[in-house]
Amino acid sequence: MARVKTGVVRRRRHKKVLKLARGFYSARHKHFRKAKEQLERSLVYAFRDRRAKKRDFRRLWIIRINAACRLNDISYSRFMNGLKKANIALDRKVLANLAMNDAAAFAAIVAEAKKAL
Repeated sequence: MARVKTGVVRRRRHKKVLKLARGFYSARHKHFRKAKEQLERSLVYAFRDRRAKKRDFRRLWIIRINAACRLNDISYSRFMNGLKKANIALDRKVLANLAMNDAAAFAAIVAEAKKAL
């Protein structure tokens, strides 16, 4: 039986890695070994940052809700407590969107939350 060489398989593997490494700087998108090393790091960063993005957006929403609450003379924590007591089930993403784009509707929600306290 003839010896099997890796020619086709290696070419495919290299092409796959180099295709994923498009846009990397310098040798990191040209040379297979450097591209492979950088790609491994990049995938780790992507994995980490997909989770960090969720935390970052939650933090942003809370900041926006807090700012809008203070314009309506209530703190964020008291507002959230009032929402829970009033059985208003709106998540922070929706509340932040209302606070940014529809101040009147947000003020009405704040009034309901204050009433429930």
